[in-house]
Amino acid sequence: MSVRSMRLLIIGAPGAGKGTQAEYIKTHYKIPHISTGDMFRKFIADNTELGNLAKGYIEQGNLVPDSATNLMVKARLSWSDCRRGFLLDGYPRNLEQASALDEMMKENGWTLNAVIKIEVDPAVILRRIVGRRMCRVCGKLYHVENMPPKKEGVCDICGGALYQRKDDEESTVMHRLNVYNAQTAPILEYYQAKGLVHVVDGHGKPLGTFQEVLEILGE
Repeated sequence: MSVRSMRLLIIGAPGAGKGTQAEYIKTHYKIPHISTGDMFRKFIADNTELGNLAKGYIEQGNLVPDSATNLMVKARLSWSDCRRGFLLDGYPRNLEQASALDEMMKENGWTLNAVIKIEVDPAVILRRIVGRRMCRVCGKLYHVENMPPKKEGVCDICGGALYQRKDDEESTVMHRLNVYNAQTAPILEYYQAKGLVHVVDGHGKPLGTFQEVLEILGE
């Protein structure tokens, strides 16, 4: 198991397999996987001042302002589990946040090792997500192509009816992909100018993609 310090960003469209790769990286390098969603929930659950501030925006259906998000990331990176590195997921989302992260890194004497982008063809992503089905009773997940139930529309475990979640409908997925592309394009350009972006192929088996990540990181 590697003991190298790693400070990384991971970027990937919905359905690209980013979560799986993040778990592999987190385990291999023994660093925390810090996603903005999890971070918000943690600060809110702990009833911190920043958490309560974020909660107010979230409950009104608004985005948490960059200033508050930056402060939460800065606080999170000060935790002891980040001493040997971290994997940021969902941050930075815009150039203002990227600039703020640069300042945090500079203050700590850190540098980013790499920005890992998981690349998957949009048509493949669409098939992956649109084909998902969930049991209304027990919540077990299926896929109409990759992991179908024994009987169409019926859960193997409890016999409950299977359904397609709103988030998995084609129109919703297309919207999410459009938002992702619009948000990440400036960030990718920003880090490409610094020579930090590495694209890995997310079409194959997850372990194969992870081996590609390790090669990029010099393993």
